[in-house]
Amino acid sequence: MTTQELVDLAARVGPVMLFLVAMTVVAEVAEIAGVFDVAAHWTSHAGRHRTWLLWLLVVALATACTIVLSIDTTAVLLTPVVIAMTRQLGIPAMPFALTTVWLANTASLLLPVSNLSNLIALHRFSSLGVGTHEYIALAWRPALAAILATVVVLFLLHRRELLTRYSPDPPAEPHDRVLLWVAGAVCVALGPAFVSGMTPAIPAAIGAVVLVGVLAWRWPARLRTVAVPWPMVLAVCALFVVVEVAMRNGLEGMLAGLVGGPDGSLWQVGAVGAAGANIVNNLPAYLALEPVSDTSPEHLMALLVGVNAGSIVTVWGSLATLLWRDRCRRSGLSIDALPYAARSLACALAAVGAALLALSLA
Repeated sequence: MTTQELVDLAARVGPVMLFLVAMTVVAEVAEIAGVFDVAAHWTSHAGRHRTWLLWLLVVALATACTIVLSIDTTAVLLTPVVIAMTRQLGIPAMPFALTTVWLANTASLLLPVSNLSNLIALHRFSSLGVGTHEYIALAWRPALAAILATVVVLFLLHRRELLTRYSPDPPAEPHDRVLLWVAGAVCVALGPAFVSGMTPAIPAAIGAVVLVGVLAWRWPARLRTVAVPWPMVLAVCALFVVVEVAMRNGLEGMLAGLVGGPDGSLWQVGAVGAAGANIVNNLPAYLALEPVSDTSPEHLMALLVGVNAGSIVTVWGSLATLLWRDRCRRSGLSIDALPYAARSLACALAAVGAALLALSLA
């Protein structure tokens, strides 16, 4: 690659990486402040001792967290809270753990900030005359369809475990009220900011700076526990370069044949995107397939459906799934790759199929 090509790639990728770092900081401080713990406590109390109702509330919490705070926040920070809650209540953890990881992926279509692949796609959508509001208008039907399909599959697979009752409510942990309220306010405010039309990295960076400042004021000893995922950032940047080089050396022509070229159907684009995400990971799959799938905004959205909602079959299909598996392991919940893949395949087929159907009908 030439220097100019690297500069152009950096100009496109830079805001996405800034968003990733800033939202990681926001999520880390929100966890320290107790935002997720309080949300889980309220959820268990609102469940009124009915496991199915508690599960539906977790569905709502995971969906909202994914849409507003991104896929990785749900996978990394909400998962251990949900697992701890199930153990306090004495109910099976697996249905709730699968809820967080499946919805982290399948609910990540609605907003550009919900998934890194969406953020990367914004540049190409913009070249097709699609801004943030037009993106949402195009995405809401397939996004809703993917979420509903995921919920149906989850219930059918785990209905016996969900149609039970639980007795105690877990006690809420004590928290610094100022830090908790500020962190909660920032998380809520980011939602409208992300759909305002401004570059998502800007409100995310402002929110991160505000929360780091409040944490330094209220609890300075915890600043050193805020971990920025620099290895992940470097790995993603390296993937971008590798894919760019491969595309310039014959990969683009091969992929164009797989998606059917300009006349390829939405179903073909989505299926190839899902397969690619599960083979190599959703980010390099999107980057490789974008140049041969951007014949229309609908085709580009079909690709996002495939690489987002369809990436859940393998544990390496998305970075969020890898992080989720690690968090489950740390919480004492073992996730074996083959049984996980067998369950996830049903969900991926239903979510991708429902979303592509909704997109086609729209």
